[in-house]
Amino acid sequence: MDHPNDAVAERFGRFARDEAPGRSDLYAQWAAGVAADADVQTVLARIPARHRQPPLVFAVTRLLGSGEPGFAVWREWILAHADAVVAECGRRSLQTNEPLRCAALLPTLSRIEGPIALLEVGASAGLCLYPDRYSYRYSGAAGTIALDPASGPSSVVLECEARGERMPEVALPEIVWRAGLDLHPLDPAASDTSAWLEGLVWPGETGRAQRVRDALAIAAADPPLMVAGDAVDALADVAASAPAGATLVIQTPGVLAHIPWAGRRRVIDAARAAGRWITIDAPELHDGWEVPIDLDAWRGGFAVALDGRVEAAADPLGGWWRFRDGAASRPGATAARG
Repeated sequence: MDHPNDAVAERFGRFARDEAPGRSDLYAQWAAGVAADADVQTVLARIPARHRQPPLVFAVTRLLGSGEPGFAVWREWILAHADAVVAECGRRSLQTNEPLRCAALLPTLSRIEGPIALLEVGASAGLCLYPDRYSYRYSGAAGTIALDPASGPSSVVLECEARGERMPEVALPEIVWRAGLDLHPLDPAASDTSAWLEGLVWPGETGRAQRVRDALAIAAADPPLMVAGDAVDALADVAASAPAGATLVIQTPGVLAHIPWAGRRRVIDAARAAGRWITIDAPELHDGWEVPIDLDAWRGGFAVALDGRVEAAADPLGGWWRFRDGAASRPGATAARG
């Protein structure tokens, strides 16, 4: 793969084949078109590799005005606006801020004794820092769980499919401090934040844009501490500002994939040195698991783990959750069951 175009063709071809189907027909079509079009590949090869992920490129083009046409029309637009696309992608990063991930994290977060000081690496606008402010609806063959804040149902209702024979044991955490660390944190109250985060929703994914808007309103009403900086360099300093007497929990849902391999272990080590560490990651993404994951036996989904101990599998965006046999449960966790 000597020519720069080859890397673009391979990445977009993989996205069209393995990642977009079932989530966005339009993105699958665009990615397949890029994988077969040398002229578009030449434009995208000008973008630094860390800023060239297909969902980022596609979101940027939509932000800049491409609309959502078929590939032929989109191709002509991107060739006519190549310089603007290259420049905008170079200053952007994937900051998908999906509140639904809280539904996949909550069973593990429920096992941690509070009160909790919650710190997220790669926090974007901080929408995953409010698990105590959202409502949850888990449903599966074993029953249903409805969980609401004490003040009543939230404007953000997170619906999650509980797979397997066992339901999650969940309780809303007592969060007394929340902070986000990001290279380029977003202000939840800014109108351009809403435009960008909604633009990161893939065409065809129903409900996500409204969920982001509603979660932004919750974050804007009570903004978290947001710090701009690199996780390894800044995590210890931010962690030191957490209140005494609270259990510090560092979460890294969806961010480690955007850090080069060598840096992932450094972030994991920094998180575990500072406090408890919870994450949702592809099993093959890093070697930070307490017990190596048998990839051949893994049944699909991402791994949900506490301090490196894998407790469940889940959809990477939180749409489903499945207890992993042998994982610990939290005695006494309760929820309203319907």
